[in-house]
Amino acid sequence: MRSMGIDIGTTTVSIALLDGESGALVDKLTENSNAFVPDAHPAGRTQDPEKIRALVRQGVEALTERHGKPDCIGFTGQMHGMLYVNARGEAVTPLYTWQDGRGGDALADGKSAAELFRAAGVASAPGYGLATHLALLRRGEVPPQAARMVTIPDYVAMGLTGSAEPVIGADMAASWGCYDLKERRFRRDVLEELGVDPAILPREVRGHAVIGETPTGVPVTAAIGDNQASVLGSVRDVGHTALINIGTGSQVSFGVDRFIETGGSVELRPCTDRLNMLVGSGLCGGRAYAMLERFFRELTGQAHCYDLMQRQAKAFVDEFGWGAAWQVRTTFTGTRDDPAERGSIAGIGEDNFRPGALAAGMIAGILGELHGMYAQMRELSGTGATALVGSGNGLRRNPLMRSLAEELFGLALKVPVWQEEAACGAALVALAASGRVPSLEDAQARIAYED
Repeated sequence: MRSMGIDIGTTTVSIALLDGESGALVDKLTENSNAFVPDAHPAGRTQDPEKIRALVRQGVEALTERHGKPDCIGFTGQMHGMLYVNARGEAVTPLYTWQDGRGGDALADGKSAAELFRAAGVASAPGYGLATHLALLRRGEVPPQAARMVTIPDYVAMGLTGSAEPVIGADMAASWGCYDLKERRFRRDVLEELGVDPAILPREVRGHAVIGETPTGVPVTAAIGDNQASVLGSVRDVGHTALINIGTGSQVSFGVDRFIETGGSVELRPCTDRLNMLVGSGLCGGRAYAMLERFFRELTGQAHCYDLMQRQAKAFVDEFGWGAAWQVRTTFTGTRDDPAERGSIAGIGEDNFRPGALAAGMIAGILGELHGMYAQMRELSGTGATALVGSGNGLRRNPLMRSLAEELFGLALKVPVWQEEAACGAALVALAASGRVPSLEDAQARIAYED
């Protein structure tokens, strides 16, 4: 029994094939999608959905040729973005990605689409699918043949099953904004108030249900958000585990079994039928460490400086301790609350004027931002995690960061053996949704951690 998970990221497509009984990673593929297309809009960030669909199909065919057809296929991928399809389920626009800024442009009344949604009392931001749609609608740029909106992973899943009907799960739906998290439904009243016909929305599905089969009879599930998929592919017990992920960005996630009002830098997201997730996101996160590496490269003339930064940071911490490091606030690209906010560096003195103090301070700043969000989660939920899991290449490749994470959170850090957490999470969801295993919790029991 084998399950395939497909993760359609912003820049790459990853496909993982899991042994459904042992949880072992049988095979994997990762390809750069190179799907971005020129966009006349200054804030436009759009991609070619057909190029992505073709790349996924090629990957599925390659793994099927090597190992035979899988028993089920699950999807995940970039959230917030959307494209339009016609009545036959064919794309009639590019994919407007989560990075697209149309929803933040001032419209005729002086407010942006995102601001109009927020003024109506619902969550929204530039890049959220419904903010993008409203901006396009107000400017008369929605094609007349556009019948429905759809996410990119669900669009690709439609292609595998031959379906013409777009669907969307709660987690993906919430990422579009204008969504009632407590009732788990779109706020159609707000959409109508702003002049949006709710008929443009895809059909909502509960859970992560099977939406169809491939021509060879393989069941395919509705897409799950990439954040949720990464959690479900990393954590055995979502309700009692804090997950920190440090890649290009950074996130801390913690499961809760009820609806909780949130604010500030912490948001609530649907995860499973039974659980929601408290999520805090650092917009810069691991990118801050990459920025520092570029600084070191320019300073030293070396081609790669991560090892140098690690050695200098460790030597400094070993001699002086974390408290002597520079105090770095890693909000270099803003925060969700304040996109205009910028980072800062303080605590510099004669005794710690060393490169290692900067490198150590950057590590502490990245983790400190996440730990501050986790403290808010504990206050909101009235409980805390009993286990800590880490994922993302930024964490995996930095032993010093892992040790500080354990110190800050007061828990031993576990790291999954597989690195394709989102794709593997989609594969686990498919095992449960297709009935190959009794439950999602049973599927997650197959997750293994590094020694």
